[in-house]
Amino acid sequence: MLGSLLKQMVSGRGGAPEEVWRALREQKEAVNGRRPELGAIVKILQLTTSLRRTFMIIDALDECTAVQRFRLFDSLKEILEKSPGARIFVTGRPHVRAEIETRLAGRVASLFVAPARDDIIRFLRFRLSQDETPDAMDESLKSDILEMIPGSVSEMWVVAMKLRTLSCIIG
Repeated sequence: MLGSLLKQMVSGRGGAPEEVWRALREQKEAVNGRRPELGAIVKILQLTTSLRRTFMIIDALDECTAVQRFRLFDSLKEILEKSPGARIFVTGRPHVRAEIETRLAGRVASLFVAPARDDIIRFLRFRLSQDETPDAMDESLKSDILEMIPGSVSEMWVVAMKLRTLSCIIG
């Protein structure tokens, strides 16, 4: 995941500064042309994010295994310690909130985000109206969908690390 973030950083917005390219070349030579290891990726991310304000977005953190999350938290902590301009925005389900708040204590502001029941129903009605095979569903099934799904939608949470202000727009 961090390798992908690094790739996006160096390929986007006009490329990376020469210092970053030099670090990538040195790493490539050190490992005989193979992919850099996690420690090297973290160091290059630290360099990249320390040179300019950087926003990293990681979606669906809960889909990582526990081992992957712990390694990711440790790496993010290292990046944040050396990069005052780095900002990280993370989304995931509630069951991993405590992990991230513990692993990145003092660097986290979190916000629970849950859609309103009326918004879910409005969305479902819209999608049902777009059904290409309307004869495949009777009114009883539509009614069940509109009753059961809104009650089963779980909340999400958003974590913003090292942000002074946190705003979230849901719509």
